[in-house]
Amino acid sequence: MPVSDTRSPLLQPGAYVHHPTEDWGLGQVQSVDGDRITCNFEHQGKLTINAAVITLVAVDINTIDNSAG
Repeated sequence: MPVSDTRSPLLQPGAYVHHPTEDWGLGQVQSVDGDRITCNFEHQGKLTINAAVITLVAVDINTIDNSAG
């Protein structure tokens, strides 16, 4: 489910997300400051995302299949 409201509990520190168009892997929200969301992505490292420009997609880590890795 796309999330654009930075006040959403889905975009609080500790939440998991992925970028809608880039293959940066799974990201974990580190901090939220207004529209600035700092995430640590598997393949890109720590980045600050402007939520007014990019709508991150919340990920339910309980539904990820870890048996392949």
